[in-house]
Amino acid sequence: MSSRSTTRRSRRARVRAWTPGLAVMAGGVGVSMLLAHLQTLLGALVIALVLGILLGNSGLYRATLRTGIGGGTKRLLRAGVVLLGLQLALPDILALGPQVILLIVACVVLSFYGTLWLGRRFGLSRSGSLLMAAGFSICGASAVAGMQGIVDADDDEVASAVAMVTLYGSLMIIALPLANAAIGLDATRFGVWSGLAVHEVAQVVAVASTAGTVALASATVVKLGRVLMLAPVAAITSIGERRRSSAGPQAATTEAGTGWPTASTTGSTTGSTTGSTTGGRMMTDAADTGTAEVRRSTPVVPLFVVGFLAMVVLRSLGILPQPVLDVGRTITTILLAAGMFGLGAGIDLRRLLRTGGRFAAVGAAATTLLAGLSLLGVVVLT
Repeated sequence: MSSRSTTRRSRRARVRAWTPGLAVMAGGVGVSMLLAHLQTLLGALVIALVLGILLGNSGLYRATLRTGIGGGTKRLLRAGVVLLGLQLALPDILALGPQVILLIVACVVLSFYGTLWLGRRFGLSRSGSLLMAAGFSICGASAVAGMQGIVDADDDEVASAVAMVTLYGSLMIIALPLANAAIGLDATRFGVWSGLAVHEVAQVVAVASTAGTVALASATVVKLGRVLMLAPVAAITSIGERRRSSAGPQAATTEAGTGWPTASTTGSTTGSTTGSTTGGRMMTDAADTGTAEVRRSTPVVPLFVVGFLAMVVLRSLGILPQPVLDVGRTITTILLAAGMFGLGAGIDLRRLLRTGGRFAAVGAAATTLLAGLSLLGVVVLT
């Protein structure tokens, strides 16, 4: 009986500790949803991230708020990624035909590994490069959120990746229609190109709508096909991180020496400190600790990826009515926006400004790479 009373008291204490932070997070999400409704340039996720950054760098982000915001961020992000699966129906993807499906897979894989390579060449950490690769090759901020849960990246890296997919995706709203005016693709092929080359779903809609409803329909389905690639990419990345951590401290130290820190040594969304470093080299004891933590905490396939696939299957069965799907879409946006707000609150803006140039360079190169690959594929295969 005493044990139960202690457990109840502990739960009540935890609720009281989390409530102020979660309340502020809810307010931030509400404001971001309202501002997103009033304009079309920036989505709720990006606005929520900016609001979180403003809070985190205002001097108002005190310990009473950190507990709830820091504790809820990763949980909310993963829940949002799970519900994202309700937006995908396998029959719609399969209806694209084998050539377009092959093109989607090829563009995602080539741009993902191409962006990883670019990130290394421009001096980004491994975790930062993975975030950029996921965001640019798959589905923008949602993919960044999903990958962050696997590589445990630094908050500043998450903010930089989200900022870059927003910036370059917005530029594509202008660039792609102008480019097509010179290239002359028909509406269907332009829609496929838009779905392959543009980062966020909302940005794809904005680009494709300039060519009419036929282009918009094909672009939306192709883009959702890219979103579906989040599951296998996340699973493969998770397996890779486990193998890297099991290689032991020597592998971690070697990576650090080449500018490629492991997931366990790049920081976390809850503000945990990184391993000890001297001149960019990690100490062996930090590598030992980080390796053990990753091995214990990283499943072979993250549960949120399994949940994402389960939602895809559920949507594909056709048993959910449209009102339920609409509510699910709204809840997905709310959860991801809450997570982005939490990530933003943990960001050091001065550090972000110091490191943003490298992310901008990688973003420009990755956007150019994806646009070129997808255009070549559309011309050759469709």
